[in-house]
Amino acid sequence: MSAQELIGAADALRFESPEPDHRIAYGSHPLQFGNLRLPAGDGPHPVVALVHGGCWLSMFDLTYMGQAEQAMADAGFAVWSIEYRRVGDEGGGWPATYLDVGSGFDHLRELSGPHDLDLTRVVAAGHSAGGALALWAAARDKIDSSSELYVHDPVSVQAVFALAPAADLEGLQTGGTCGNVVGRLMGGSSAENPDRYAAASPMQLAPVGVPQTLLIGGLDTAWGPPGRAYHNRAITAGDSGVRVVDLPESGHFEMVVPTTSTWRLVIAALEDTFAGLESGN
Repeated sequence: MSAQELIGAADALRFESPEPDHRIAYGSHPLQFGNLRLPAGDGPHPVVALVHGGCWLSMFDLTYMGQAEQAMADAGFAVWSIEYRRVGDEGGGWPATYLDVGSGFDHLRELSGPHDLDLTRVVAAGHSAGGALALWAAARDKIDSSSELYVHDPVSVQAVFALAPAADLEGLQTGGTCGNVVGRLMGGSSAENPDRYAAASPMQLAPVGVPQTLLIGGLDTAWGPPGRAYHNRAITAGDSGVRVVDLPESGHFEMVVPTTSTWRLVIAALEDTFAGLESGN
């Protein structure tokens, strides 16, 4: 597959999303909501708590992930897809972007009863910037109590499923990626705001301590390296449960489009992630 044939960001912005079963607010701001999609059959349902990407920028919302959300629900998982304030949104960036995502995860406690969700089987999932946020969500219990991001008793996450995770915040900030979006998100560099990066960067929060699956596209030259950098850091930090699933025919977006040849590998890896929870691995 040539670079010209890969699905790009402009294509993703044109994706249409199937209507969710429910759109539910988790806060008072208009962007504090999530889409809930439920599988067929009786619960309790295993849960994919999903965070979209888009360089943490306001131009990308959760719409482009709608087809993937529905395909995951069709495969037997309840999908709670979280919208949040981003860089460029009023109030977005530090700390609201993180607080919104955290509140979205914690809202699963309110959803579990009415929608028969199994909170002992919650996988934090995300694509690109959302993959970094999913890793962060799984590590919230490690955040120092002095941080603006600290909350008491965050909802428990049993595994992470990160697609092309933009998990090396420090490296992305140094490289000025997406118009220096990480610097704008974090209010500066890690040297300028070390406490913020300590509370938000997956590189610094490792080891997360739960099983982590990182899916990396073989043709994703821009966003593969941050995921591999995080993998190396996690292994060095002692996270024995982190693995990489290589997707040889995927660029950055093929992995979230159910009509691509890559999708069968993605859904198989997701099923393996939940099977690992059942077996205790």
